[in-house]
Amino acid sequence: MHISFNPIHHTIQLSYVLLFLLVDSYNGPNLVLKYDKQRKKLVNIAVDDRSSPFYALRDRQGNAIGVTACDIDGDGREEIYVLNTNNAFSGRATYSDKLFKFRNGRFEDLLNDDINEHRDVANPMAGRSVACVDRKGTGRYAIYIANYASGDVGPHALIEMDEAASDLSQGVVALSNVAEQAGVNKLIGGRGVVVGPIVSQTLSDIFCDNEYGSNFLFRNNGDGTFTDVAQQAGVEDPMQHGRGVALADFNRDGRTDIVYGNWNGPHRLYIQLNNRKQKFKDIASQKFSMPSPVRTVITADFDNDNELEVFFNNIAYRGPSANRLFRVSRREHGDPQIEELNIGEAAEPEGRGTGAVAADVDGDGRLDLIVSHGESAAQPLSVYKVNQGLTSSWLRVIPRTKFGAFARGAKVVVYTKKSGPHTRIIDGGSGYLCEMEPVAHFGLGKDTATTVEVYWPDGRSVARPLEASEINSVLEIHYPTDEEEVTPTVEMKVNHMMKDIGDALYNTH
Repeated sequence: MHISFNPIHHTIQLSYVLLFLLVDSYNGPNLVLKYDKQRKKLVNIAVDDRSSPFYALRDRQGNAIGVTACDIDGDGREEIYVLNTNNAFSGRATYSDKLFKFRNGRFEDLLNDDINEHRDVANPMAGRSVACVDRKGTGRYAIYIANYASGDVGPHALIEMDEAASDLSQGVVALSNVAEQAGVNKLIGGRGVVVGPIVSQTLSDIFCDNEYGSNFLFRNNGDGTFTDVAQQAGVEDPMQHGRGVALADFNRDGRTDIVYGNWNGPHRLYIQLNNRKQKFKDIASQKFSMPSPVRTVITADFDNDNELEVFFNNIAYRGPSANRLFRVSRREHGDPQIEELNIGEAAEPEGRGTGAVAADVDGDGRLDLIVSHGESAAQPLSVYKVNQGLTSSWLRVIPRTKFGAFARGAKVVVYTKKSGPHTRIIDGGSGYLCEMEPVAHFGLGKDTATTVEVYWPDGRSVARPLEASEINSVLEIHYPTDEEEVTPTVEMKVNHMMKDIGDALYNTH
């Protein structure tokens, strides 16, 4: 079996693709890539011109390795957090991160504002990944930073707006590091991060795969604090070294599953079991789990056939190491079927892969694959278009927050006539090096979508039937008014109670 990717070659050389159309570079200025429909190519609009509104995003001094975007101040526009390492493997770095806000007609760094100078938010640490989390369900996001600690230097950080000290009417955004308050200020070799309703129904949980230590699965307690339940859930994996990670519902049972790659170790596909203990089981096949020097991991339906694929982006490290693609298909009984696919030129066995994203670059309803290279050797960006799925139906859903921004961490469910429910989670984090587009993409094949449901991190939800005219289109779902809301969830209240008794319940299983 195969999915053929048609390469669309670009000559741009860079180190990391991190956020769709924002490309962080480790050894040069960052890029902002925009698709030019007339020329049918990606062009860089962050030019070396101080009058450009994108000039600050270039940040030539920074050695960027991660990026994420979300609305931290509730103005309806996403801020952009850029994680710099500047040659520091662990502990303290020589150059701080950047948090860009579009203000005064241009992007400006909030971390450089006078009000934030002495608030412990610049994070001059050697981080690996960043993610956005709406920890309290307010529609205003915090930035989770997976730092790589050296001894007691460099705990994981959580940066968010201090509402009491901010004056949004004057463009003043005061920031605070609330990691200790939230219970996530762990010291470890942090690597990948994903955010979404993992063991919670709608609240944003956080999963971190780590190096030289156990993974974290932070369950949201409903009051802005988190409890690590990785051991009870069976996803600690303490002897491995995590890298790319993604969330999906592979067996379409409504529960969130976790897939990630380990650096030259067995890759994992954790299916969440159907029981009250919220346990996970690794169902990775021998081929799927085969160790490799993995970087980014992507889950997507590239060929719109109604089944999910898992893409492993590898780096040619001490010899060739091809990218790999697996289809994970739901079965009526038993675990999903895992099948390796031939991806032709997209295998790139000599590629120095440092990241990848899946996004509909040209708006044709099919996901394109963008692969970046660099770090150990300069190579051009690769852009691939899938040849299959030309006649398959599709649907793309964009949930919005109450402020109108992308609803990172929201859950979208589409019901179909033949194959039942399909779930996607709006990407809230870089996974490892890359953040995906804030769109729930559904390949439908020959099936018919009948209903769409959206669940926001605060527990609000909306469900409505789909019209035939809405298939093969991009559908925006706005945050509900009280009249529009479907049956309210009581999860926020339940989780307040669970905060006190949750650990005890887990320990009794």
